[in-house]
Amino acid sequence: MKAGHARRPAVDPGTPLRERFALGLRYPLRGAALPTLVGLALVHWVGLLPLTLGLLGSLLVWGATWRYAAECMLHTANGFADPPDVGLGDSDRAAWGLTVVHVLAALFCVAMTFYSPALFWPALLAAALVLPAIDMALAFDGGLLQALNPQHWGEIIRRFGWSYLLPVAVNVAVGLLAVLASLVSASLPRLISLPLFGFAYSYLIVLGFHLMGVMIHRRHEQFGLVPEAEVLAEALGLNADQRLLAAVHELARTDAPAALRMLVPRLQDREAPDELHQAYRDLLRAQNQREALLVHGQIRIAAWIAHGESRRALGMLQDCCALDPAFIPDDPRTCGELADLAARLGMRRTAIGLCRGYLATWPADPHGPHYALLAAGLLDLHDEQRDDLARALGRLLQAWPGHPLQADLREAARRLGPDALPAR
Repeated sequence: MKAGHARRPAVDPGTPLRERFALGLRYPLRGAALPTLVGLALVHWVGLLPLTLGLLGSLLVWGATWRYAAECMLHTANGFADPPDVGLGDSDRAAWGLTVVHVLAALFCVAMTFYSPALFWPALLAAALVLPAIDMALAFDGGLLQALNPQHWGEIIRRFGWSYLLPVAVNVAVGLLAVLASLVSASLPRLISLPLFGFAYSYLIVLGFHLMGVMIHRRHEQFGLVPEAEVLAEALGLNADQRLLAAVHELARTDAPAALRMLVPRLQDREAPDELHQAYRDLLRAQNQREALLVHGQIRIAAWIAHGESRRALGMLQDCCALDPAFIPDDPRTCGELADLAARLGMRRTAIGLCRGYLATWPADPHGPHYALLAAGLLDLHDEQRDDLARALGRLLQAWPGHPLQADLREAARRLGPDALPAR
C-alpha cells in the first residue's frame, strides 16, 4: 500500500465503525487537512477568470482536491489516525482518473435535467451508489478500465456490505450541495460563493474518502493488505507496549504487586503511552496506594504541562484532589497555569484551591498577588474562605509595597475583610 510516511498515531482495525464515523466527522478539520481544505477553497477563485481559463483552472483545483482525498483514503487504509501532509503520496494518475469520472458523473446528472427531469434523482442516486467503488479502485490500482468494470463494483459492494452505504450517503450529500449551490449562487456574489461552496465540497469529499479508507482498514485482511501503521508501530516498539499491557492485565489477576513492578521500568521512559500509565494507576488504586498515586499524579501533570496539554493535566489534578483535597502541583508555574485554566473554565472551587495552595506554598513568589486577586474575584460574598484570603491579601500588601497590583490588592482586601488591611 502507498501512503504518506509521516509517523502518525495508529488506529486499531477493531475500533467500532460507529466510533470511527463519529471521529471521521472531524477528520477533514484536523491536522494538515484543515489548511489544505482552506487553501483549496480559496483557489476556487480561479473560476472568476474568463471562460476557458476559468474552466481549466477549476478542473485543476478539482484534480488537486481528489488527489488529496485519495491520499487521505490511502493514509486511513494504512491505519493512520491523522490526515496526511500535502504531497506525501504519488496519486497523480488516480487524481486525474477521479477528476474525469466525477466530472462525467456530474455532467450525466446535469444532462438528465434537460433530457428527462424525472430521471435526475435516479441518476444522482445511481452515481452516488457506484462512485465509491470506482474511487477505491482508482485510488489503489489507478486503472480506469478496471475501475469502470461493473463486476468490480459488485465485488467491492459485496465485501463491505451495509457499511458501503456510508460513502454513498456522503456522495448524495455532495450532489445535494451541488443543487443547493446552483440555487444559492445566483443570490450571492461569486467572490463569496466560490470559496464557500468549495470548502463545503472539499470537506465532504475528504470525509467520504476517509470513510472509504476506514472501511478498507477494517477489512484489510480480506484485501491481502498489511497496514503500514502496524509495520511502523512494530518498528517503534509500540506493539511491544500492547504485549506488555496484556501481560500486566494477565499477571494482575494473581499477583498485582508483581504487575506493578513489571510496569515501572517502561513508565520511566518519557514516551510510555497513556494506556500503560492508566494501568499503573488502576493497579495502585486497587491496592489503596494513595501516596504512590499522588506522586505519579505530580509526574503526569508536569509531563502534560511540558507538552502543552494543560486540560489533561487539570483532569489529573482533579483525580489527585479526590484523594487529597489539599493536593497542588509541586511547581509554582504549573500550579499557576492550572489555576488560570480552571478559572477560565468556570471551575471555581478548583481555581480557588489552587490559588490558596499557591499562596501558602510559595508566599514570597512575585506572582502571588496575581493569584490572590484571582481567588478574591472568584469568592462568593459569604464564602467561608473569605477571611483567610483577606488576611493573605493583607500579608501581601506588607510584603510587596511597591508591587504594580498594590492598589488592586488593597481594594480586594477592603472588600473581603477591612480589618485585615495593614495600617498605612
